[in-house]
Amino acid sequence: MSENESPVFCNYDQSDYQEAFWGEGKRAYEDACEVMALERLMPKTGKLLLEIGAGAGRNTLRYPGYEKIVLMDYALTQMQQAQARLGTSDRFVYVAADVFHLPFADALFDGATMIRVLHHLSEIEPAFEEIQRVMQTRSTFILEYANKRNLKAILRYLTGKQKWNPFSQERVEFVELNFNNHPDIVEKGLQQNNFKVEKVLSVSNLRIGSLKKKENLNWMLKLESLLQTAAAPLKISPSVFMRCQQTFDKPNALQHEFFRCPNCQSYEIVEEDVRIHCHACGRDYPIVDGIYDFRLK
Repeated sequence: MSENESPVFCNYDQSDYQEAFWGEGKRAYEDACEVMALERLMPKTGKLLLEIGAGAGRNTLRYPGYEKIVLMDYALTQMQQAQARLGTSDRFVYVAADVFHLPFADALFDGATMIRVLHHLSEIEPAFEEIQRVMQTRSTFILEYANKRNLKAILRYLTGKQKWNPFSQERVEFVELNFNNHPDIVEKGLQQNNFKVEKVLSVSNLRIGSLKKKENLNWMLKLESLLQTAAAPLKISPSVFMRCQQTFDKPNALQHEFFRCPNCQSYEIVEEDVRIHCHACGRDYPIVDGIYDFRLK
């Protein structure tokens, strides 16, 4: 990628992702595994949480300790589905934007999550840099990533059924804009952007198609509960969850600061009835049925 190119990402706008991927209990095992991991990692209380890649709000109600949650996804249709599911209470703010151009003030959030998103980004460090910018000192960041060095990939490679090396550190794009990441590269990127890794969990350890049957779910989750912590040091699960702390010392956002123009980084923005207007660059951002659309099209 050249210096003049912006990072790209997978866009689920106008897709049936929620129903096609998660509907009818298709991934009941993976969903339950993530519930378990979040219960182990999330802070008990918090003020303002940024949910990056919130999609249709599948995980949003799993953050009960936070007073207010900003759901953010690039796909406007996913935000509309989330709003239809969760409603329009003051507890939820819906924002369409991308992680490389977050439309928020510096040091605004005391918590953030990014689950099932990192593998859809063409670059990870610019995303970590932006997330660090909007997070307060000692705030909590929960990250999930698709692990390149998972057990299935290792076995396939050692038996000659797979060409790419799961032990090498470069990312592997197994489908267009679907990347598996090596644990060392993810942790290096976090550390370079002032995130301290506090806890790691091994998640979805039994993600095997032949096992994922309704009648097996109970015993699979009992074993998963043990493996999430016991197997964590190995980092060979298909999904890895991490709790990180933002360590860069900086002042919190001022009380009146919330949005920042993603185009020119100005705070000279004013919310009107159906738009947010930036006085610095003249750009307008529509408000669509209560959803703030900060996408740079």
